Amino acid sequence: MIKQESAAPTTTDPVVVRVRSFKLNPSLWIRWVIPTVVGTGLWMVPPPAGIKPVAWHLLAIFVATIAGVVGNPLPMGAVSLVGLVVVMVTGTLTPDEAFSGFSQNTVWLIVAAFFIARSIIKSGLGYRIALFLVSRMGSRVLGASYALALTDLVLAPATPAAVARGGGVIMPILQSVSKVYGSEPNSPSAKKAGTFLTLTAFQINSVTPAMFLTALSANPLAVQLAKVQGVSITWGTWALAAIVPGLVSLLVVPAFLYWLYRPEVNKTPAIAAHARSELQARGRITVDEWVTIGTVILVLVLWMVGDSLFGLSSVTVGFIGLVVLLLSGALTWDDVKGEKQAWDTFIWMGVLVMMATYLNQLGLIPWVSAHMVGLIGHIDWKPGFIILCLVYFFSHYLIASNVAQVSAMYAAFLGAAIAIGVPPLFAALMLGFISSIDSALTHYSNATAPLMFGIGYVPITTWWISGLLVAIVNIVIWMGLGSLWMDFIGFL
Repeated sequence: MIKQESAAPTTTDPVVVRVRSFKLNPSLWIRWVIPTVVGTGLWMVPPPAGIKPVAWHLLAIFVATIAGVVGNPLPMGAVSLVGLVVVMVTGTLTPDEAFSGFSQNTVWLIVAAFFIARSIIKSGLGYRIALFLVSRMGSRVLGASYALALTDLVLAPATPAAVARGGGVIMPILQSVSKVYGSEPNSPSAKKAGTFLTLTAFQINSVTPAMFLTALSANPLAVQLAKVQGVSITWGTWALAAIVPGLVSLLVVPAFLYWLYRPEVNKTPAIAAHARSELQARGRITVDEWVTIGTVILVLVLWMVGDSLFGLSSVTVGFIGLVVLLLSGALTWDDVKGEKQAWDTFIWMGVLVMMATYLNQLGLIPWVSAHMVGLIGHIDWKPGFIILCLVYFFSHYLIASNVAQVSAMYAAFLGAAIAIGVPPLFAALMLGFISSIDSALTHYSNATAPLMFGIGYVPITTWWISGLLVAIVNIVIWMGLGSLWMDFIGFL
């Protein structure tokens, strides 16, 4: 008998490649050293007065995890798991607390939205819609981006979950449109169109929630907190105040991103003609497409009125949609098991949401807010309010939820603004608007972010840089032009 020797691992084995690159590539060591040094150094610094050691230690782990995500020594989900283990090993949080992020509705809503998006793509409905949009506006990639923006704007007033629009409707369309342009994720062709379209769709999905009281679940909470302090805001008041800066943002942001990240494919009239002919060739809408259309409409309607009429939360509605798709056969259980992006996002988003949540509960975010408020009481209200708004805006780097930010900070900042002489209605509205547009900063700052980031068209460094640059543009539009507009209509 011939003895068969075990085959040696080849260099194509991903584990072997990772190990060998770790041994031979100094840059990989640096990617581990930087978050380790940052986290350890912050951990060793004594916490400021008024901050519990446990809150300070969690901040150190959170900052180190974000540094690891940016440095990318391992895939983001794996880096997040390292942070999760450190949280438990150091005793910063108990295992029950550490795993609490995976029970958050927002995290599971993201997973459900991934599955609904998968059905839109698998059935061919997304591609059909993409062909229609491209046939009408696709001669230029910029035109396609405005088509996505228009879709989001039309849905926004009656859809109180931005992720329902961004993840359940816009994301599948932008994926299909990108592929029509020959742009594939995680490849050099991403720059043909996918990178620009993804960035634009995400940024727009952070602008439209600021335009209507019913466009984001955090908005009614802000209105309720404002009412406690004597400020009354109606649906019409909110929409009137936001309409001018909102429309300007919707016009300016796509053009600005087009200038920053000009797609390799710009003007291609032949694509529009090709899209029209291919749309005709696809023939009638299939059964799976009709099922998907019905499911999407059902989910959107229930996202609009399900909570008020039937007590159905957004995540419940999302999974109702998933079950309908499974029962109809439009999706199979293998589709669910094989949706890698959904489960990868579930891991790292669950960890980051957990850390951000406990940073709030342990008092770190409120402590920062209170101390910043105390620093501006001696100056005029106009520069004082600008400082308050900027602190409120950029604090979202530490927050993974619009609702969490409003819950932890809105009332304190509004109270401070009123105390230093800011007109109450103006202050309440401006802080409400910022609670939406600041969620475009990072890839974890709201429920839509991890969905669109997970597609794979945009590197993390590009995501963060574009988020900061667009934030500056939106600050000028909403705080500058928005203030002039509210002064004109008598709100300032």
